[in-house]
Amino acid sequence: MKRTVLSLMALAALALPVVAQDDPPLRVARLNLTSGSVSFRPGSVEEWAPATLNYPLTTGDHLWADRDSRTEMHIGSTAVRMGAETALAFLNLNDRTVQISLTQGSVNIRLRELRDDDTFEVDTPNSAVTLLRAGDYRIDADGNNSVTTVTVRDGDAQVTGGGAAFTVDPRESARVMGIDQVSQEMGPVPPPDEFDSWALARDRHEDQLVQSARYVPRDMIGYEDLDDNGVWTETPDYGFVWQPRAVVAGWAPYRFGHWAWVEPWGWTWIDDAPWGFAPFHYGRWAMVAGGWVWVPGRMVVGVRPVYAPALVAFVDGPGFAVGVSGGGGVGMAGWFPLGPREVYVPAYHVSEVYVRQVNITHVTQVSMINVNVTNRHYVNQASMTVVSRETFVSARPVGVSVVAVDRTVIARAQVVAVAPIAPVRASVIAHVAPPVAAPPPRLVERTVVVRNVPPPPPVSFVTRQQALAANGGRPLEPAQVERFRAAAPARAPMVRQVGAPAPAMAPHGGERPAFQQAGNPGRPAAAAPQGNPPPARSDRPGFEQGDTQRPAVRNERPMAAPSPREERPAVTPPPAAPAVAPRNDRPQFQGNPNRPAPPQPQAKPAPVRNDRPVPAGREGRPAPRGGRPAAREERRDERKGPARKEEEKKEEKKQ
Repeated sequence: MKRTVLSLMALAALALPVVAQDDPPLRVARLNLTSGSVSFRPGSVEEWAPATLNYPLTTGDHLWADRDSRTEMHIGSTAVRMGAETALAFLNLNDRTVQISLTQGSVNIRLRELRDDDTFEVDTPNSAVTLLRAGDYRIDADGNNSVTTVTVRDGDAQVTGGGAAFTVDPRESARVMGIDQVSQEMGPVPPPDEFDSWALARDRHEDQLVQSARYVPRDMIGYEDLDDNGVWTETPDYGFVWQPRAVVAGWAPYRFGHWAWVEPWGWTWIDDAPWGFAPFHYGRWAMVAGGWVWVPGRMVVGVRPVYAPALVAFVDGPGFAVGVSGGGGVGMAGWFPLGPREVYVPAYHVSEVYVRQVNITHVTQVSMINVNVTNRHYVNQASMTVVSRETFVSARPVGVSVVAVDRTVIARAQVVAVAPIAPVRASVIAHVAPPVAAPPPRLVERTVVVRNVPPPPPVSFVTRQQALAANGGRPLEPAQVERFRAAAPARAPMVRQVGAPAPAMAPHGGERPAFQQAGNPGRPAAAAPQGNPPPARSDRPGFEQGDTQRPAVRNERPMAAPSPREERPAVTPPPAAPAVAPRNDRPQFQGNPNRPAPPQPQAKPAPVRNDRPVPAGREGRPAPRGGRPAAREERRDERKGPARKEEEKKEEKKQ
C-alpha cells in the first residue's frame, strides 16, 4: 500500500520542540462522550453549563458527572473516563504534563503511551498518584473520609502523601487512609464493577480501530471516531483522504456547530458531529469529485500533531463590517476552510517555531510569522459561511443561522487571519436556564495533595474583558495576562504540596485556601514527605537495598519526593559550622560538628614540627596556618621523587 513519506528536512522540522515558553500547548483534552447529566465550567468563569461534545479542555477547566452519569475524554491516545458523582479539574495540561485534580469520585485511565519526558499525575485530597508507565488504572477518591484507592490492572503507579511514598505494582490495589500521616493497605485487584466493565468495553472497541491508525497517529485527538463515521480513499493529488459517510444537504466544513472563546487560543470551532474533532483541528479540507474530503497531510507515526482552534480564514471588508469597535452595529462574520498547502496563521501569540509546526503537515517552507494572507487565491473561498455578528459572538448554532451572501460580495471580501470580533461572556459560556447540575461547593474548593506545583489558575474573563474588547479579536499576550494576574485578587489553586501540613477546617465544614510554595510552578516538588515511612518493600523488582532510585521503569524522571528507601528519621539540624582551616578532620581538630568525634581524642594537641627548612624557591611565602605545612604543600611533597626524599632525610639527621 502506497504511503506518503516526509522528506528528512520536513521530518526534522516536525520533530522540533516548541521552545518558546509563551507558546500555547500542543494538545488539549477532548470531551467525546457523555451519558446522563455532565456539567462543565471553564477556568475563567464561575458558572456551570451543560458539557458540550468536542469541547477542547485545558488548564483550569472543571467537569462534574452527576448521579447516574458518566463521561469520556481523550488526551491524545489516552482515555480518561469519569464515573457517577465525580468532580474533576485540570490543574495542568501542556505538551509534557497531565495533572488532574480528583476531589471526589472515580476515574478509569487507559494510558496507551507515556514518553520519557511525560508526566501523568492524579491528585486527591490525601495523596498524589503518579502513573509511571502505560497501563490501565482506576483511582477512587473519598474526600469526605480522606481515603484514596489506587488500582493497577496493568502498569505501575507511585503514591505519595503524608509521610509515605510507595509503588503499586500490576494486579495490585492500595487503599490510602489519613491526611498528615497516611497508612496503606495492599491487596489484589478487586473484581470489575459496572463502571469498570463499561470502561473495558470502550477500550476493546478502541483497540479495533486500526484503519485510521494507518494514516494518522493515535496522538491525533479525535482519530478514534473516524473509522465508524467515514471511509479512507487514495487520491492522486492529496494521498489518503477521509470522507464522512452521511452529511445533511448543504453541508460544508465549519458550518454545523458554533464558535466559542477558549483561552489561550481565542475563537475556537466546536462541531456538532460526533466525529467532529480531528477534521476541524488538524489537516485541511478539499473538494474531490464533487464531495468534501478531509486531507490530514503528511503525518509521521510517533510525532505528536499540533492542535489548532480552527483551520479557517476569515473575511472582512464591504458587506461584512465585522471590525466595528466594541462589537457595535449589525455586522456579519464570514469564514471558509483552508485547503491543502494553504498556510494557517494563528491569531494568538506564538513563536516562529510554532508556526512551522502547526503548518508542517501541509506547508514545509513557512519561514515567517507575518505571512501575507490577503493577496492569495484560496481554493475554498467560494464555500464561505456567513452569519450575523450576534450568532457568532453568542455561541449560537451556525447551521440554522446562515446568511445568504451575493457572490460579488464574496469576491470583494478581504481575507484576514483574525475574526476582528471581541468576545463577550456568552462567548465563553452561554447562559443556561434552568441551572444545570453542579457539584457541591465543598468538592470544588477541596484541597488536593500535589507532587508538582501547578501553574496559577486562569485570570477571570471579567477582569480581562475590557482589554479584549480593544484587542481586535485576538487573545491577550502572556505579558498582558500576567499584569492582570498581578493586579487582580489572588485565585490560588486549592492544592498543598507533598509534606505541607493539611489546611485547617474553616467554619461550616469549608476548607481554607492552601499555602502554595513559592518558586517555579513547573518544577517538581522539592519537599520530602515528613515523618517516618512504612518499611520498604524490598521484594519488588528494580530495588536493591539502599537504592535511592525509583523502580526500574521506562520513564526515568527525577522524583519529586524520595521513595521510602531514601527516608531517615527526622533529626534536629546542627548549628552552622564555623570557618576552619583545610584538613581539619584530624583528631586534634574538633571544631566541625558535622563530622563524627574521633574515638580517642587527645587532651592536648601534639606539638607540630615547624622547623623544617623552607624548600628552595619558596622563601618569602606566608607561613601556613596552624604552624604546619598547608594541605596543598603536603600533597606536593608526596609527589617528590625517591631521590629528593632521601636527600631531605639525610639533611634532617645532620641537624
